[in-house]
Amino acid sequence: MIIKVCGMKYSENIRQLDKTGIDMMGFIFHEKSPRHVSEKPEYLPVNTLRVGVFVDKDVNYILSKSREFHLDIVQLHGKESPETCAYLRKNNLEVIKAFHVEDVDADVITSPYSGLCKFFLFDTPCREHGGSGKKFNWKLLDYYHGDTPFLLSGGLNPDSLTELKSFKHPKWAGVDLNSGFELSPGLKDIESLSIFTRTIKL
Repeated sequence: MIIKVCGMKYSENIRQLDKTGIDMMGFIFHEKSPRHVSEKPEYLPVNTLRVGVFVDKDVNYILSKSREFHLDIVQLHGKESPETCAYLRKNNLEVIKAFHVEDVDADVITSPYSGLCKFFLFDTPCREHGGSGKKFNWKLLDYYHGDTPFLLSGGLNPDSLTELKSFKHPKWAGVDLNSGFELSPGLKDIESLSIFTRTIKL
């Protein structure tokens, strides 16, 4: 089970989270987000993969931030094209493409990206780019039949463990955690994340 924690900003918080056994740590490069990383933290993770989150950014900007932060993966949370995903892969970056799931269109919206992404990320529809902090109807993922594994996002918090334990899908690879584990925007509750990580990986 992959555990990705997104929206990190503060050096000491990053250092503490890096010791909890999570797999990926996300940094948001979207100016409208309260978790926007406006400058490079003094400490960056060494035990987890570094993920940069972008919304409809020029590929040169993405590549520049990837070099600056030594990113392992880029997460695209806007209307980025399959061609953009392919270009980033050619530049030795793995790609996570985020999709807002509604109705029964999971196969339709993801099929153009098949074979171009390491993971998809399924999140709750919302007006603004990025996450809403709300859960969507996971039953809609019954209509996803693609080959690309996915991360589940949207409204996850410490109380989600029971529901997650009962969720089943052959391509479900992990979870993406953010606001449900925060003390304030960008500042994560390390104890809650440690307990959650240990429990879900049992």
